[in-house]
Formats: sequence, structure tokens, C-alpha cells
Amino acid sequence: MNALWWLALPVLILPIWWHRKKRVQNQAAPMATARFLPRTEPRQTRVWRWSNPLLLLVRCLLLLALIAWLADPVYPWRGDTVVVTQGADPAWVEREATQAGLANAERVTLPAAQALGWVHTHEREWRSDARLLVLGDVPMPAARPAFGRAVEVRAQAATPARVERHVHIASERAAEWRRMFIAQGGPEKIVIDDTPGAATSLIVWDRAAAPPASLRASLWWVTNPSAFPELAKAPALDGLRYADSARGRLWHHADWPPQDPDAARALLDDWQQLHVGPRPFMMASQAFTASGAADAPEPGGALRGVLLAVLAALFVLERSLTHARRR
Repeated sequence: MNALWWLALPVLILPIWWHRKKRVQNQAAPMATARFLPRTEPRQTRVWRWSNPLLLLVRCLLLLALIAWLADPVYPWRGDTVVVTQGADPAWVEREATQAGLANAERVTLPAAQALGWVHTHEREWRSDARLLVLGDVPMPAARPAFGRAVEVRAQAATPARVERHVHIASERAAEWRRMFIAQGGPEKIVIDDTPGAATSLIVWDRAAAPPASLRASLWWVTNPSAFPELAKAPALDGLRYADSARGRLWHHADWPPQDPDAARALLDDWQQLHVGPRPFMMASQAFTASGAADAPEPGGALRGVLLAVLAALFVLERSLTHARRR
């Protein structure tokens, strides 16, 4: 209703109509001069008079608050703002903000993956002369962002944090599996657990017997599918069979463990892309100019809480005045 809120304004005529009552007045001449006047029939005039103007005002305000609550208005109120991603170096942030002339600007700290989306969602809240700066490592989105105002992004280009991934190997060929995990590159560090624990994210089950029912992990690499009934009718993709079970997700391939570097690298890449998730590619420092084709999303009810409280207060006041008038 944001674009059509003005269509509700005619409802304000209703309380005005209710509170303007027609009064009948008889026009009569003074008795002292009545005998000198010609005989005429009594005349009546109908005039408008206001009834309970305070109650009328409250009812009009009540309807205006209801229209505003339905229209969900948003007024530009933000000034210069610096959006800082979580994990950014505070000293670097202060240096960049000072260099941009925004040392005293409002600071908003957000997760890196939500920074650009939050700016686009709240675009209507900034004044036309406000400056907007995003500081920190922001993941590169799938498409180039478009904003209705100028936005500058400055990347810190920090070294990716090391991430530990715990793996448990249950196999008579543990050495072959270990060589594959040792060759894993990137910021991930593979930790081989002698016994599986809560931090274990991958279990390599290279045995004929079924694992204990209490053993759990988010992903299992299985070499003997007969020990896992869920793999009996599991779909396959490029020779890789996969299924979900109570223990976790199951993967099986007939050629495991990999026998050559290319197969090992392909398996590790599948693990990263299909289960762990692709590594984010960070956006480079750049400035986005205002785009006329960028449409900011509809407001998300920033003032609805305040308007709802005003609406409730006016409703209570209107009921109280109505009750007092009837008494």
C-alpha cells in the first residue's frame, strides 16, 4: 500500500460528517414589534454546528495513524555511514575512515556476507547528501551490485584464517588416505583424529563391518556399500553414490581410495565444493556510482512499531472520550 496510501485519505470525511449535525432554528420577531409586522408563516433555517470537537480531532488522528501504519512510510534520516565487516582490523578501519573524511560518521558492524545486501535493503533511509563507505573483506556476489546512490567499498585483503577440519580414518589402508589429506592445500588444515569426536566432520569408513550405531559425522566416505543399507538404491553422479542416513550423509565410489594425484585432487575438490562449500572470493576495492535502474526494495516496517503504539494510545483515548460523552 506504500504507493497508494493517498487513496485512503477520503475516509477522513466520515468523522467530519458525523460531527457536523444539522440544527433547526426558528426565526421569530420580538414581541414588542410583532403587532406592527404583517402576518407571516414561521420560518425555519438549518445550520451546521460542530459537535464534540475534541472527539472529532482524536478520531481524525486515529484514522491518520491507521493510514500511516498501513502505508509503512520511510523517511531519510541516516547521514554519513561507515559499514564495517566483522573481523576487520580496528586500526585499519580507523585509518581508512579518517582518510575518507568519515572519522565521525555512524558505524554499523555486520557480517561480511550481509554487508552489501544490508546497504541495498536500507537504501531509502539515507539522505541524498549522505556518504556511504564499506570497509572490510566482502565476498564477491554472483552479479555486480547496483545501488541507487554512490557506495565505496575498500577491501583489507587480509590473509584467510586457517580452518581446521577433523577427519577420522577407519581403514587398514590408512597410510594411503593420509597421503591424500596431507596434500590438501589452501587455508584448510586437515587434522587426523585417532578417535572420532564431536569436532569430527568426516569419517572414512574403509572396512567391511558396519560402524557402531552411536557413531555420527556430517559426512562419511564409504568403501563397502553393503554395510550401509541406505546406499542400496542411492542415486549416482559420475560414479559417486550418495545418500542420507541417521549417521550422516554417505558417499561411496568403487575406485576408493584414489590411486593417482588427479583422482585424489578431484575427490578433495568435490568435498570442498559439494559439502563444505566453495571458498569465498573477496571483492576488490571499488566505487559504485548511483544507478537509475537500481530499485531499492520496499521498506521493512522500520516505523511500524512506533505507529502501532500511537494507534493503540489514540484508540484508548477515543473510547474514553466516547464513553464520557454518553454519560
